[in-house]
Amino acid sequence: MTTRVIPVGHLDDVQVRSVLSAAMAAPSPPNSQPWRFHCTTATIELHADTRRAVSATDPEHRELMLACGAALLNLRLAIRALGVHPAVQLLPDPHRPDLLAIIRPQGHTVVRPDDRELAAAILRRHTDHGPFHPMVVPASVVTGLRIAARTEQAWLPTLTAAHLPILRLLVDQAHGTQRHDPAYPSVSGGDITGDPLVVVIGTFLDVPLARLQAGQAMQRVLLAATAAGLSASFLSGVVEVPATRRQLRDLIVGGLWPQAVLRLGYSSPGPAAPRRDLEDAVTSGPNV
Repeated sequence: MTTRVIPVGHLDDVQVRSVLSAAMAAPSPPNSQPWRFHCTTATIELHADTRRAVSATDPEHRELMLACGAALLNLRLAIRALGVHPAVQLLPDPHRPDLLAIIRPQGHTVVRPDDRELAAAILRRHTDHGPFHPMVVPASVVTGLRIAARTEQAWLPTLTAAHLPILRLLVDQAHGTQRHDPAYPSVSGGDITGDPLVVVIGTFLDVPLARLQAGQAMQRVLLAATAAGLSASFLSGVVEVPATRRQLRDLIVGGLWPQAVLRLGYSSPGPAAPRRDLEDAVTSGPNV
């Protein structure tokens, strides 16, 4: 095996480098980037890099799966934006649980305007931990975010103003647990002062496949938000602590498992988080 980027399917080596760079721009609280890619002449394999998982806050690798799902969505969009069809097989081998997806860039496809728009948002999207401006997100934009989640087989309940006081208590409770438990390396979460738009990425099942789909839904929502001029941050602590995650599930009702909580609004852009070098996350050669 080598770290050299090679042509894959209908993509030349320059295009492969481009789509892999897009994949690696995905979010991964707390910027763990727990993925690796392996290229053959016909496929791009997405693997979970469990060595980079944050075991203290993510013992079941739920957030790892979300991050890898986000990287997969970026990869799919970047390939489609080149006019190539990305045929995807999720969790293809039960004996290789770290192999999350096989992508075959084969055949050609019509590039839809929304494909171009979301692909163009990949490198503009970044997590914004600062305060948001007191501007209401239009209902039409929220509807578009819900459609984005449903496209990837997830749901997007919103927390109303009546829910926010309860959410603040859950966030404080989660942060208190994290501060006093040495297993948690840091307190994570965002500012929910004021009246921000808070949405939940939810799934009806809480299994690896559902989490991988939720990660794709989360990223499609984040890219749609970026394209609409919104900024976003994660309220990670409330889903990292089991007790507050259960209470959040009761709050959103409907039997959904909360996989991620996003705070959305308008703000001034800040710097993007650093990313690994491509050569640190990519190998090529025969199937591994």
